[in-house]
Amino acid sequence: MGIAEQEAGMDARIVMVGNSRGVRIPKPLIEEAGLGEQVSLRVVEGGLLIEPRTEPRLGWSEAARLGRERGEGALEEGWGPTHFDSVEWDWESNEGES
Repeated sequence: MGIAEQEAGMDARIVMVGNSRGVRIPKPLIEEAGLGEQVSLRVVEGGLLIEPRTEPRLGWSEAARLGRERGEGALEEGWGPTHFDSVEWDWESNEGES
């Protein structure tokens, strides 16, 4: 059973950190929660929620580099005009409408 699944939880003390306050989080809790150097804090009903901070597109650059090295991700041959490219479009102006 992990620490998070224990009913009693763990108590912690709020300590002074410069002009702010901080909570010392035991290492086992940090590891089990998957917390890194950056976290996201959010006030929820009855407390404060600390979550791992996720970076959008984290790892995409490395994945793209590896894909290029393996020859993946190139546009397939045979791409060309589609039905929409061969149809003349009629554009209507919406000027003056509010």
